[in-house]
Amino acid sequence: MTERQVSGESVRRKANRFAFFVLGMAILAGCAGSTAGPEASHTPPRVRIGAEALADDDYALLAGKRVGLIANHTSMIDSVHLADRLHEAPGVTLAALFGPEHGLRGDAAAGEHVESGRDERTGVPIYSLYGSRRKPSPEEMASIDVLVFDIQDVGARFYTYISTMGLAMQAAAEAGVPFVVLDRPNPLGGEHVEGFVLDMAHTSFVGAYPIPVTHGLTVGELARMIQGEGWVEGLESLVLHVVPMAGWTRGMLWSETGLSWRPTSPNIPDLETALVYPGTCFFEAVEASEGRGTREPFKMVGATWANGRRLADTLNALAIPGLHFDPAEFIPQPIAGMATSPRFEGEAVRGVRLTVTDAHALRPVAAGMHLVEAFYRMAPTAERASFLNANWLSRLAGTTRLEAQLRAGETADQIVASWKEDVAAFKVLRTPYLLYP
Repeated sequence: MTERQVSGESVRRKANRFAFFVLGMAILAGCAGSTAGPEASHTPPRVRIGAEALADDDYALLAGKRVGLIANHTSMIDSVHLADRLHEAPGVTLAALFGPEHGLRGDAAAGEHVESGRDERTGVPIYSLYGSRRKPSPEEMASIDVLVFDIQDVGARFYTYISTMGLAMQAAAEAGVPFVVLDRPNPLGGEHVEGFVLDMAHTSFVGAYPIPVTHGLTVGELARMIQGEGWVEGLESLVLHVVPMAGWTRGMLWSETGLSWRPTSPNIPDLETALVYPGTCFFEAVEASEGRGTREPFKMVGATWANGRRLADTLNALAIPGLHFDPAEFIPQPIAGMATSPRFEGEAVRGVRLTVTDAHALRPVAAGMHLVEAFYRMAPTAERASFLNANWLSRLAGTTRLEAQLRAGETADQIVASWKEDVAAFKVLRTPYLLYP
């Protein structure tokens, strides 16, 4: 590329950034100007998600562009999928669709490879981001002018949608294509942050960034932080635009948004499951069941040798904020779309069922540490030696410290205390990237 070409490209990039900024401010101003009158003061208005703000502005941000969309079954405006909306939007060309884990329309089971193909409803090609490749290819990027991300996250580091987002941002930067995030609420709210900050030596698709297990960020805020902190290579030139929500604040849980819950994945069927998932997901890394193969995954955990009544009594005696525990017994079985080969299939598993009693008081990661500790201490000697899956536990925890602490006999309270300093530092680090009060 000649010096003149480089200069021209620089001017175009600056102009592109400025245009995106102006359009974004117009969208945000429009959202801010649509507040309810005094007669609605006792009922806060429903949160307006980024996709709605985009639609309210007649998709002006995408006008005249070939659009690539990373979406799944949660990418809805009311009851209509965003892909269908964009396909019908005047002046917008929906050129490519990208399917993350569980697929574009949410019909793939957990861990199942997503196939590329063609969307039956729009006729637009679908490219898999959860198969042999997890990042859009240069050929796919050449077919679009802008790449849009609109997926409902659950606010836990090991949920794979945010890993997909980072890789897609990198592909957009490499192709010189702007990246747009349509923001959505963090179901856990934006204030409570828990868990070990991931040691980058343990980076994986279930842990791509040095953030705590629950980070308290929206996907838009996280995208800003990924770029600003350089957690993904090559994003310096990326034109990143976040279409913000209206009406969401950091102390707001999903139940206070006025939005309907759609299962974010087959094994997160309801909001209560999403609330406990950041803690009970650690049962994927121990020789026990996380409840897959039942209709209450992550709300029930158990082991074949466990005593459910004793566990429930032990845990309830700790007065863990926001939770009540009841004895549970279940037999994992294959369930189409949820669990094809659950652990302990056909065996009687005993443990506890979690009930959320106070969502605001709940600290799911701390609760998960109490659960893992209780099971570890109850495990028979022969079972305890193999109870912890060191490799998988380090991926979920983001460090080898958790395994070492459990084997050394540290309590859950000691484990929680050990991450507080790192969490405090992270909360300071994230401050410049926050979009909501």
